Amino acid sequence: MSSQEPFIQTQLPLIVEGVQLDIAAIHRAGTLAPTVFLHGFGSTKEDYADIVQQAAFAGHRFVAYDAPGCGESQCSDLSKISIEFLMRTALQVLEHFGIERFHLVGHSMGGLTALMLAYQFPNRVLSFVDIEGNIAPEDCFLSRQVVDYPAADGEAFFAAFIERTRHAPAYASALYAASLKHKVRAGAVRGIFQSMVDLSDNADLMGKFLGLKCPRMFMYGDQNAALSYLPHIQAQGVRLAQIPECGHFPMYSNPIVMWQQIADFQKSTAQ
Repeated sequence: MSSQEPFIQTQLPLIVEGVQLDIAAIHRAGTLAPTVFLHGFGSTKEDYADIVQQAAFAGHRFVAYDAPGCGESQCSDLSKISIEFLMRTALQVLEHFGIERFHLVGHSMGGLTALMLAYQFPNRVLSFVDIEGNIAPEDCFLSRQVVDYPAADGEAFFAAFIERTRHAPAYASALYAASLKHKVRAGAVRGIFQSMVDLSDNADLMGKFLGLKCPRMFMYGDQNAALSYLPHIQAQGVRLAQIPECGHFPMYSNPIVMWQQIADFQKSTAQ
């Protein structure tokens, strides 16, 4: 059993672009460089709570929080949520905790949010672990459903999305689908998905990712080892971390290896 300091839960009242937020966060103090975790669509801050069980992260400060419209966080206008909005939220969370420079870990939606954050504020990011965050149009296998399966009613779209996900032939898909309606407000889905598709198709995410000067690792499940760009980004200096017996969700399918890879990468980039 770990003897590390436990995490603390807190609520952060924020205003982002005129929208009132009440952000649910977990965090821990520490003397070593902090890590900021941005969860994926349909996930929550608890994806990263087990950092306190990992001896490799002893002494490291960390922050994880539920994005607006997700988990225990509250948002007064769900229609305003987009990747840009999520990035602005991240900036305010960083300001609240007084974090200037940090290691960055983002998964899926959170990986794209993290990429936009690192691109706009490159000098603040010590390293970036991108866990299947969008860097190319082919990464929109979840979010592009807002285009492929259009529905005027947001609740109906989300219910159908959950059922498609439940039966997807990938590790942890059914587990992920089982809690989606409890972790995401239906009113937030369309704005998030549309912005993810638009950025993936039109914002040269690959160029932004490869242009980052900080050390970068791209983590992916072995079920997604056929992603076309993996050899290219590796040739450009990105460290690849293939997680065995895993699809899109290493924190559910193989968390032990996920934590080992993150710890080893951050150790290798220590300044």
